[in-house]
Amino acid sequence: MSPPLKWNDSTSTIQLLDQTLLPVEELWLELTAPEEMAEAIRALRVRGAPAIGIAAAYGSVLALREPHTDPASAVEAAIDLLESTRPTAVNLSWALRRIRGKIRPEVPQAALKASLLAEARAIESEDLDAGRHLGRHGLSLLESGMSVLTHCHAGGVATSGYGTALAPLIMASEADKRLSAYVDETRPLLQGSRITAWELGRAGVPVTLITDSMAGHVMAAGRVDAVIVGADRVASNGDVANKIGTYSLAVLANVHGVPFYVSVPLSTIDYSMPDGDGIIIEERVPEEITHGFGRQTAPVGVSVYNPAFDITPARLVTAIITENGIARPPYSESLVALRRQ
Repeated sequence: MSPPLKWNDSTSTIQLLDQTLLPVEELWLELTAPEEMAEAIRALRVRGAPAIGIAAAYGSVLALREPHTDPASAVEAAIDLLESTRPTAVNLSWALRRIRGKIRPEVPQAALKASLLAEARAIESEDLDAGRHLGRHGLSLLESGMSVLTHCHAGGVATSGYGTALAPLIMASEADKRLSAYVDETRPLLQGSRITAWELGRAGVPVTLITDSMAGHVMAAGRVDAVIVGADRVASNGDVANKIGTYSLAVLANVHGVPFYVSVPLSTIDYSMPDGDGIIIEERVPEEITHGFGRQTAPVGVSVYNPAFDITPARLVTAIITENGIARPPYSESLVALRRQ
């Protein structure tokens, strides 16, 4: 799977796949300024925690596309703007901290741009490598013939190419394993039906699409052998912030004895966050629910609560898959041990 964005050296612009149009249209946008990248992140044109971090890193470099009398300040302003776009995904602030650490006020603009671009490329390359390792570690938990249920989208276009939760499914053929997938629609924006089903289908993985409310039924019927999801932030104790509906899946998996796995790069683990209580949950506009894809489906003036994420307690997580290995409870110890490797 190709990455969702590409830096163009000849024009110093970014080519970005507009994920809001998938699967009907594959449109690549050309972004020329940090403000355009900020809009793309807010509007979910680029989404998925790793991809957001990579996009923001490259987006900060766009601040130096034009000459500046104070290039360092221009980059700082771009970083502040990009950092404000989405509060839940930790990869965003993590990547921008790395970019900020490369700013040197005394360095000429051309040299500063080269340094920032090299760091953005390093962030992307590290994520691609992490995806390969996530896939291999995830596959070690699965047997040929298993069916995996996943929620939202954590595949190639949500990262630098391999994905997190989808990496084992995409790489299964390389390991001579036959896996199939149940995919939640993931309401209200249908990232599962629009993007996950599309991506897995292109990878040759047999896919069955279900509504979010069918998950319990398919588990009770014995159709699901494991649940694998990604995450936007994992606290140091193993609490998981992921797309709304993940918590419900974890509860259902626990009731039905189905292992519940979370697959994330170490960059998604917020070691400064002791537990999920401190994670800011982004709330999005009511129209995503009342006017899904442009059509009114709710009474005018109805009160709407639209959190984009929920918190799954660590006690419901069977294991956390990272590029350095698989963490199991107690996560406050195992996640720290993996970080040190």
